[in-house]
This record gives sequence, structure tokens and C-alpha cells, in this order.
Amino acid sequence: MSLTRFSISLDADLVRRFDAKISADQCPSRSKAVGDLIRASLVEQEWQTDDEVAGALVLVYDHHKSDVLQRLTQLQHDHGSTIISTQHIHLDHDNCLEIIAVRGHPRQLSQLLMRMKAVKGIKHVSLAAGTTGQRLR
Repeated sequence: MSLTRFSISLDADLVRRFDAKISADQCPSRSKAVGDLIRASLVEQEWQTDDEVAGALVLVYDHHKSDVLQRLTQLQHDHGSTIISTQHIHLDHDNCLEIIAVRGHPRQLSQLLMRMKAVKGIKHVSLAAGTTGQRLR
């Protein structure tokens, strides 16, 4: 991997605040922090295309609610081509956390997210938008 050096000019207060943030985050350098910001922007851009992406759905639900498990299982079977893996965690006697790794086109994954949100008994659903890594170096 070859590196390219470039310089930028920023407001001094912005740089001070950025340095404080990357220090608090224990980021080793400005270069690493800026690279991370650029990659995050590129991943966000991937989600605006029709290219394949990856991510994770995170759900919290009360497994005692009627039909919630059956509806979730049916949804997962309906979207078997986009679901890579699932992990089920018992948070306490009533609440479960499920992490569903997904891969597909943004439109498909957004549809699955909306269908999950519509299931009664689910307390929370979120999507962690990721990347397949194919377009990042």
C-alpha cells in the first residue's frame, strides 16, 4: 500500500477539538483518524448505491410476547438470502437481544429493517450499516 501525503488548512479551534477527541478515543494519529472519517464517508456512500453492502440488525424483544418468536423466525426464513448469521442472547428472564448479520443490496436490507420494526413485541431495532470491504483499502 502506497501512502500519499497532503496538507489541509483548518480553523485552529476545530483542530484543537479534533485532537482532543482522537486523544480521548486513543487514536494513534491524525492520519489514522482522518482515514477512518474518509472510510466512514465512503461506506455511507455505498449505502446510497445499489452495490452489495453488509451490516447488522440489532433487536431487543420480550420473548414472552405472543407470536414474536414465530414472526421473527418467519421473517428470517423469508430473507434467508440476505441473512448471513444470527446470534441470540438472553439479557434477563424476559428480554432477548438478537444480532442478525446481513449482506445484500441496501434496498433489501432496509426492507428487512422495516419489516422487523413492524413486529409487535419488539422493543428496539437498529441497523449498523457496514461494508463488504471490497471497495475499501
